[in-house]
Amino acid sequence: MTSYPKDKINILLLENINTEALHIFKESGYTNITHLKSSLSEDELIKQIADAHIIGIRSKTQLTKRILDSAPRLLAIGCFCIGTNQVDIADARRKGIVVFNAPYSNTRSVAELVIGAAIMLIRRIPEKNRLAHDGVWAKDASNSHELRGKTLGIIGYGNIGSQVSVMAEAMGMKVIYFDTQKKLPLGNAHAAAGLADLLQQSDIVSIHTPANAATRNLINAVALKECKGGAIFINYARGEVVDIEALKDALTEGKLSGAAVDVYPEEPVKNSDPFITPLQHIPNVLLTPHIAGSTEEAQANIGTDVSTRLVQFIETGTTSGSHTVPELTLPVQEDTNRILHIHRNVPGVLSEINAALSASGINILAQYLKTNEDIGYVVLDIKREGSKDAADLLRNVKETIKVRMLY
Repeated sequence: MTSYPKDKINILLLENINTEALHIFKESGYTNITHLKSSLSEDELIKQIADAHIIGIRSKTQLTKRILDSAPRLLAIGCFCIGTNQVDIADARRKGIVVFNAPYSNTRSVAELVIGAAIMLIRRIPEKNRLAHDGVWAKDASNSHELRGKTLGIIGYGNIGSQVSVMAEAMGMKVIYFDTQKKLPLGNAHAAAGLADLLQQSDIVSIHTPANAATRNLINAVALKECKGGAIFINYARGEVVDIEALKDALTEGKLSGAAVDVYPEEPVKNSDPFITPLQHIPNVLLTPHIAGSTEEAQANIGTDVSTRLVQFIETGTTSGSHTVPELTLPVQEDTNRILHIHRNVPGVLSEINAALSASGINILAQYLKTNEDIGYVVLDIKREGSKDAADLLRNVKETIKVRMLY
């Protein structure tokens, strides 16, 4: 039982987060939940978030500094998706707000669609499908190939890239990969000497990198010139990674024989908005509306994963998977009170905490500490006698950001 009543904890869920998340919160005793099907404008969100202790979002909602400044009670953010780039992580860290996401929950959904798209494109199914719908019988084997024996180049050998690697090998493909960090290969995959080397060898190229300053327009006109003639290009990662005009040129000039794209530099905010991309109406191009990870199974997994992390933090202080407050996995201690102390990571804070409690005769039964470059996170299990005084003492420690009596 948390010290702060569960029915007083305000949970705001946006963007039609899967109902599995609702089940987790309700089964854990949380009832004050607002579940909205859409995202909100910045001004609307500022009003809604003012009293929230937990907010859950997907990829459309942008949690800017202005919004976080308007959320004085906010303890945790749940990103019910793979990434966290929609959150001002630096500001959340400074405020001691825990940020969780679900980096693995839709991995299989994306990987399966990559393999499916590769098969469709190498067999030139998009063109044959269009012709069949137009009443044209185009039974022809020319420029139609098997995956078996072809080389798949994976750019970004992380959670999704490595699973694509395993599935591709099961299809009889040769797999090479390029990653900025040294990664242990799975199966018979091996690292390419560099990005240019990968592009030159690959019959099919699939991107699985995050969006950041280093990857912006990673695939540009110069990189595309390195591609093997007639290669197929798949981007189910982030739209900013690819110069889409350069990709269009490579397709229309015949450098590439096909492409599958699910993410774009600019995307509609809602389904009713128009969608325009330079890649429209190009033969053997599969365009999908950012749905690579959008399966019912993936969304249920994400709902369970992130909501479970949020509940664990609220009830035990565990921050495993956090992108802001340092990660701690904590046991539940019987017959104690637990206090969470988040502070700026400067020398002397832990000493001040211990000295303040010792001077007041408060006995620490267990103490856990983890720091990162900005934040220190201390969890104290103390004897129940004097626990209220302990919380007050800790609030007066210099460099304190947040103090919470957990139970």
